[in-house]
Amino acid sequence: MLRPFHCFALVTLGIAAACATVPPIMGDPAVTVTAVAQTPPVGTANEDAADDPAIWRNPANPAASLIVGTDKKGGLYAYDLKGAQKSFLAAPGLNNVDLVELGDGAVVVAASDRSDLANAHIFLALLDRKTGALTPAGKVAVGAGEAYGICIDKPQSGAVAGSTFSVFNAPKNGTIYATRLTRAGAAFTATTSTLAQVPTQPEGCIADPRTGMLYIGEENAGLWAINTATGAKKLVAPIDNAMLVADLEGLAIAPEGESGGYLVASSQGDNAYAVFRLPAMSPVGRFRIAAGTFGSTEETDGIELDTRDFGPDFPGGIFIAQDGINPPAAQNFKYARWDEILAALGE
Repeated sequence: MLRPFHCFALVTLGIAAACATVPPIMGDPAVTVTAVAQTPPVGTANEDAADDPAIWRNPANPAASLIVGTDKKGGLYAYDLKGAQKSFLAAPGLNNVDLVELGDGAVVVAASDRSDLANAHIFLALLDRKTGALTPAGKVAVGAGEAYGICIDKPQSGAVAGSTFSVFNAPKNGTIYATRLTRAGAAFTATTSTLAQVPTQPEGCIADPRTGMLYIGEENAGLWAINTATGAKKLVAPIDNAMLVADLEGLAIAPEGESGGYLVASSQGDNAYAVFRLPAMSPVGRFRIAAGTFGSTEETDGIELDTRDFGPDFPGGIFIAQDGINPPAAQNFKYARWDEILAALGE
């Protein structure tokens, strides 16, 4: 969602927006890091188009890992760790994206499909681990509501033991769906149930299978922790204009041990990222991606994070953020080093 106090940047991009004279709300101070790589601009120019990234880590050669990102008006992109485009799959109407590696090595990409505004679907694709090519693999109906947030309940390694995995959907109507997907050959079978409901529009979604918690960002209220077995929920980080400034957007997790690590949230309202320590969700601090060799990031929707070694460019993990204002070009995705973020935060 685009904020009114960035109208000047939107005008330079030719993006039409209703520009109110509302002063920006700034949260607590944030440390800064810089991006070390970026993708080309997405193909849809002069639009709010790029949205959400997902990471596939190549276990044999981490430096040859792949990134998948959505263009809401165009489809799915695959990139390498230098930011170079590997492939594009046309599929207008996608929003958030996640991926998982199955036991047989197949990498399944799941994106929230909002091409039907009344009914949410999951758009499925397969990612070729060697070439980065994306192949459509069908569509699964979820339930009522415009598809928006999506995430996969995957283990810390990023891979599941078999061919069955769970996908959580967070449509704009606030209903949180849990869909159990099984791949059999070229087809997928699915069973969906309603897990919970949040009062207003959600989007950000990340699952922690270690603790059985699903974290959902309700954009103008805060961050919910939802028990994936019972649906019981608790608001664990409200919009407070300190750690989080509305809109609350993308979520990412950095798991450590049985229940520790960090959860990162895009505080889109003031172009920052809030870091909380798990499992207690205690505030750690905030950071921004400032201009350096590559530009800064603003209006970030989706984020993704993996703390493992990704080779010489990202030995201490990789953090990826959608850049919603990238003049004079269209929106794109920027990569930062997770170890540099932790150091800036004093962790």
